[in-house]
Formats: sequence, structure tokens, C-alpha cells
Amino acid sequence: MKTLTGKVAVVTGGSKGIGAGIALGLGAAGASVVVNYASSAAAAGQVVEQIGRLGSKAVAIQADMSKPEEIRRLFAETKREFGRIDILVNNAGVYNFAPIETITEDAFRRDVDLNVLGPLVAIQEALRLLPAEGGSIINISSIVSPNPRANMLVYSATKAAVDAMTRVLAQELGGRKIRVNSILPGSTDTPGNAAGMEGEAGQAMASATPLGRFGRAEDIANLAVFLAAPESAWITGETIRASGGLQ
Repeated sequence: MKTLTGKVAVVTGGSKGIGAGIALGLGAAGASVVVNYASSAAAAGQVVEQIGRLGSKAVAIQADMSKPEEIRRLFAETKREFGRIDILVNNAGVYNFAPIETITEDAFRRDVDLNVLGPLVAIQEALRLLPAEGGSIINISSIVSPNPRANMLVYSATKAAVDAMTRVLAQELGGRKIRVNSILPGSTDTPGNAAGMEGEAGQAMASATPLGRFGRAEDIANLAVFLAAPESAWITGETIRASGGLQ
């Protein structure tokens, strides 16, 4: 059902994995989609082509979401292309798992710049383009925000910061009819996670999930489309787990 016809969405990190799934889901629901990518131009182009075949308009725009000047350019180009946005999905992110003894200052700053500063600046820029009738901001967090694991110190901390940002901004922006929510995926079958899902370790991880499988990009996309659509008009400030029951 084309619940998002006439809407414009920006999906950061939209060329692969969960981001690509969300971009395709929004396009299938009728939205025009800006597919942001950092370096995967060919993959972003494929997502744009697929959205076109679904009957919606899409463009790919390169920007490193850890760099504020590039984020501002992304939204300037979006304004030139579409004039406004209605939906922002902050999906771009990085994860590096390591014991605390090996965490360097450079690695810490890289993760924080992309996972926390990037969404913050993107929201600031989106506020300039969201219409008076409001819109939807969707932050892609992680199940490790409320349930951190060993060797995930910086990643867990950045996702906890994203969830705090979600709750604060839901209060701050509610008067402007802007809803802000987080999706917390569990283990999801994407190209970036493929190596960790193989063999006995992968089987054990899937078995630990009550639904008995890894998540798929479309599982997260379906929830994102709902949070972008009018049907979720009374939902804001929520951190919603999409983990197959994994706690």
C-alpha cells in the first residue's frame, strides 16, 4: 500500500544492508528517496534503480556522515532535488568490537563521529527542510544499547547515546509535530555481518533468538515504513526492539 506517496525520505548509509532495505521499503510505500552513500556508488545506484522499478523516484548522493560539512552538502543537494524532506532515517554507522585495552583515541573518535555526531548534524539539517506539518525521524540503534556485550564498549555507548538523543528530541520537537523514534535491530543478516553468522558460532547466535533465525533487512524496513507512515502518528520517543525476541 502506498502510504507514503508524496513524501520525501533521506536514508543515510542507504546503499547496503539495513539501509538499502529501508530505502527500498520506503520507495515501495510511495516515497521519493535520497539514498546516501559514503563510497559504494555502484551499490547505491542499484538501490536507486530498484526504487525506480517500484514506481518511485530516487537519487543517490555521496556524503561521509562523520563529516559535518559533507552532511550539510547532502541536505543542500536534497533541497535542490526535492525542495523539502518528510522522513529522515539515520542509519549510517560503524562498529568495531575490541577489548578495552586495545581501544585507541582515533578509533573512539571515528566511531563517535559517525554514530553520534553524524545523526545529530543530520537532524539539525533536516529541521531546515521538514514542513510545517511535521515529519518523522528514525534513528537506527542496536540491541546492544540496552543489552551491551563484552568487547562492544564504544559501539554500545554510541548506540545508547543515539537512544538518549531520540528520547530528548521527541520531547524537544514534539511541539513542531516531528516524531523521533529508534529501532534497535538484533543480529541481522547483512553483507557486513556475514562472517560472524557462519559456522557453529552463527548457528548458536540464531538459536539464542526466540524466533530461531537472524533478522533480515526487510524486517527492519517494515518497522521503519510504519514509523514513517501516518499510522504511527501517536508514536514518538520510543526505542523499539526488532530482534526476534533476543534480549
